[in-house]
Amino acid sequence: MVGLLRGVLFLAAIIAAASASAGEGPANAVFLVAKRGLQDPNFRQTVVLVTHPPRGAPWGVIINRPLDHRLEEVFPDYPELKRGRDVLFFGGPVEREGLVFLVRGTEAPSDAARALRDVFFTADTGLIDGLLKRADPTRGLRVFAGYSAWGRGQLQREIARGGWHIVPADSDTVFEKDPALVWPELIKRASARHTNY
Repeated sequence: MVGLLRGVLFLAAIIAAASASAGEGPANAVFLVAKRGLQDPNFRQTVVLVTHPPRGAPWGVIINRPLDHRLEEVFPDYPELKRGRDVLFFGGPVEREGLVFLVRGTEAPSDAARALRDVFFTADTGLIDGLLKRADPTRGLRVFAGYSAWGRGQLQREIARGGWHIVPADSDTVFEKDPALVWPELIKRASARHTNY
């Protein structure tokens, strides 16, 4: 639990800035789908679940970059993780040593920022501790190393320069789809939609 607490300290600060109280903000996340020509190695062929809080700048996590680190290595004190093959995801180039938790549920956890109707970024260590002790510890949970963030106006400039497609976000893509298929499917959908306009 000590390692878990250490990992989410910076996330608590982000969520406090993003939302005045737990989960209160609107569900405003979208997928940023990297266009084929985007060469930035941090974001090439990525899909980012990004939210823009009422106060502050846009931020989120890359949902399709699993790392080679299994969650049982990251959280050795949770024996339930040894039965699974779940891995840590690369959330983005900011604070790579810190952890970001994305949970799916019908109720907003405490210390949470709403991304989608049923998806929240959370710094609630009690909730995460409880989830990791379940028989199926990663159902409705994704753990990311680092996150992605942009300064004021930066993301808008990147979109205007043609670096990103914007696609409506959904929780099934985040939690159910094979990460290797997420970018190919969404780039195909985004390109077809753009061609039809």
